Amino acid sequence: MPSTGQVTTVNRLLDEIADVGRADDTGGYRRFAWTADDASLREWFVGAVESLGLDVTEDRVGNQWAWWGDPDAAVTRGDPGVVTGSHLDSVPDGGNYDGPLGVASSLAAVGVLQAEGFVPRRPIGIVNFVDEEGARFGVACSGSRVLTGVLTADQALGLEDADGVSMADALRAAGRTPEHVGRDDETLVRIGTFVELHVEQGRELAGTKHAVAVGSSIWPHGRWRFDFEGEANHAGTTRLVDRDDPMLELAALITSAREVAADLGCVATVGKVRVLPNGVNAIPSQVTGWLDARGADEDAVRQIVPLLEARLQATATEESWTGDTAFDGQLAQSLATLLGDVPIMGTGAGHDAGVLASHGVRAAMLFVRNPTGVSHSPAEHADDADCEAGVTALTTVLRRLAG
Repeated sequence: MPSTGQVTTVNRLLDEIADVGRADDTGGYRRFAWTADDASLREWFVGAVESLGLDVTEDRVGNQWAWWGDPDAAVTRGDPGVVTGSHLDSVPDGGNYDGPLGVASSLAAVGVLQAEGFVPRRPIGIVNFVDEEGARFGVACSGSRVLTGVLTADQALGLEDADGVSMADALRAAGRTPEHVGRDDETLVRIGTFVELHVEQGRELAGTKHAVAVGSSIWPHGRWRFDFEGEANHAGTTRLVDRDDPMLELAALITSAREVAADLGCVATVGKVRVLPNGVNAIPSQVTGWLDARGADEDAVRQIVPLLEARLQATATEESWTGDTAFDGQLAQSLATLLGDVPIMGTGAGHDAGVLASHGVRAAMLFVRNPTGVSHSPAEHADDADCEAGVTALTTVLRRLAG
């Protein structure tokens, strides 16, 4: 049995990894999959769960799972476990809460239950999903997508980062075996219910009396790549009329995406570009822009790219798509009631919980208030008291679901 000791607060846990992957120039985090920083975070996770007396395993993708109780025995008796957790990777120059707050809150909540002498009837699991943000290889939630088979092993291993390093090569460099990667049904059957806590990525709770809300759904969203070809030439000697500059097409994509999305009641962003040869005094030969589009109406989101293709006379390549994802409505309502009639709200941000829900896993989310609504930025924030309120809420949920 895990030992009961002093409960570690969520803020102390976050402080333990506060320097890992932090950029000196921006203060943001660059925690990308299968890098040295990622390895440090994975080691921290192992140490943190072992201090709670939990057993640590990995699935075929590399997602880390820590169990309080025997998950396989629970599967045998037809009563699989209750899992919580999130991710530790980040977007480029991201904040300290998106992902880590969920992992740290899970650790803190289990510590509280242990200190209370709680004995779970169902095993409780804590997961650290790998590569949730997709910052390195371009596909969000690749850890949960491969786990569930939404993304095949061949598709995942063939993804490349900005330096042309494939995921397969990155895994080998990290001392891992790419041939082992694939869907993992043995892990999936252990998950009876999944509850992910996450910092709010918006301002719905700001100015209200509620520090916590329950998630209802995730908007449909997709990512597409637009490639524009031009002719490299000298920036100073080439007349404007003689130029074939693909940056003009990129500029048209950026402005058109905003206009089309606004007309459809959606949001669209070109947040990543690649320019070749990327010289200040050179007209580019090739430009690539990545489009992220989301909205509450799936049909509307799906209209954005065809309209852009027609307007720009270009062809986009779809890199990922996640349809409208509804969490278990009965579970969401019961958790909201359990927590004192807290709000139930949807989100435009993708999460591993959504991937699991789409796979048929009974899933829910808890959101912790973000006073500014800023996310994917060093300015991302949640007050200490609200973080602890999140732990209290998660502890209450785990006590109910695993008791």
